[in-house]
Amino acid sequence: MHDVPARFRQAPFLRSDALAAGLTRGVLQGARFRRLHHGVYCFSAREMTFLDAVAAARLALPDGARTTGITRLQELGLDVGPRSPLHFVVEGDHHLALDGVFLHRTAEMPSCDGAGVSVEPAYVAFCAEARALDAIKIGCELLRRGWFDLHAVEHLLTEQRWRRGVAQATWVLPHLDHRCRSLPEAELLALLRFSGLPEPEVNAPMSLPDGGVITPDFWYARWCRAVEYEGGQHQEDRAQYTVDIERYAAYRRLGADYVQVTKELLRLPRTTVRRVHRLLVEGGYDGPPPVFGPHWQSLFGPIRDVPRRPQRRR
Repeated sequence: MHDVPARFRQAPFLRSDALAAGLTRGVLQGARFRRLHHGVYCFSAREMTFLDAVAAARLALPDGARTTGITRLQELGLDVGPRSPLHFVVEGDHHLALDGVFLHRTAEMPSCDGAGVSVEPAYVAFCAEARALDAIKIGCELLRRGWFDLHAVEHLLTEQRWRRGVAQATWVLPHLDHRCRSLPEAELLALLRFSGLPEPEVNAPMSLPDGGVITPDFWYARWCRAVEYEGGQHQEDRAQYTVDIERYAAYRRLGADYVQVTKELLRLPRTTVRRVHRLLVEGGYDGPPPVFGPHWQSLFGPIRDVPRRPQRRR
């Protein structure tokens, strides 16, 4: 049996490189290899990862092609969104059909960082087809991580209005908030805002009478009420679990009630918002109830379908 060099077992490769290294056409056509794209192969026993799929597509595409949109953000380490199709962009009117790959064409390549488009134009491209809620929470996460330069994206939206996704990103930008510490927190904040409930303080440290400090996810000072998102780490991480116990004990000492929003509850957006509203009412809130009309519904569809209204930066 023909010995296969390690580099052809550990990553996708070009057929031409394998032939140059001494592998025969018969070996490549055998059971030990599988064809991914025209001229691109991988070792059959290798379990393909997302980055392998990106590397394979990159080998099959023109040299100038760059990852963009959600694929670029995932490539940089953001674990969110569908992994397929992969999104690439190329300058010029280049047509090429690859399985599992969407090749966008542009008249002028946006700024690039290594093998992919820079974060700002990648996010703008993502917004072109994104659901409003997804674009908001991903934008918030990019801000939190320090990956996203608002001045750079504003310049892009102003100076390159012809780019795909600019209208949608312009709508999203006022809804982004760097204070959210996770994607679910950003999603929860968007639900509260778009339902018309009062604006909470977000992850603001709060001094306690005993000298301690707690940081509620969302705090309604006027009604002495807190909203906390409880992700999986709150149950699996013992240190986090201990911090949570102390925080909830501090709320009780303050006479502050709270609601805990789990990932399961977050899958029921209206139920989540109604629970927060009930919490506020129990604290004395007598303002408008949540409204689940067109503004609320716009969260759950593509941004391109949202009526264009002037937005103010928060």
